[in-house]
Amino acid sequence: MSLFRRSGRRGNAMLELAFSTSILIPAFAGTFQYGYTFYVYNSLNSAIRGGARYASMRTYDSATTTPSTAFSTAVKNMVVYGNIEGTGTPVTLGLTTANVEIVPNMNGSVPETITVRITNYKVGAVFGSITFNAKPSTAFPYTGTYAPF
Repeated sequence: MSLFRRSGRRGNAMLELAFSTSILIPAFAGTFQYGYTFYVYNSLNSAIRGGARYASMRTYDSATTTPSTAFSTAVKNMVVYGNIEGTGTPVTLGLTTANVEIVPNMNGSVPETITVRITNYKVGAVFGSITFNAKPSTAFPYTGTYAPF
């Protein structure tokens, strides 16, 4: 009698494994992607804060809302690479200076605040991709020297 009961239960473990795996693998992949995206966002936020802080103290050498090439390049390199020379590896995978936007808020012809933000940066995902557009963004009051050409 016990021989019949055992033979009827042989495939139960295999079916339970198949059902639980079909639920657990997407749950783990989603959890990993959510955590990785948070990690990238935090790295970008730290880089943006450093770049905005640097921009707020650097000499602003333009009389318009469009920063000079030297100012823009230095700030973008500070965000992406952590130095103004643009050497080393980017803060996060795939980040380029084209993803950094600098927006001075002018009071007359003098900058009042400098806003630095990330635009069109994609984080690769398991089930697609997530695009950061104008986020993260940080503004610092301008405390540098104003010296237009």
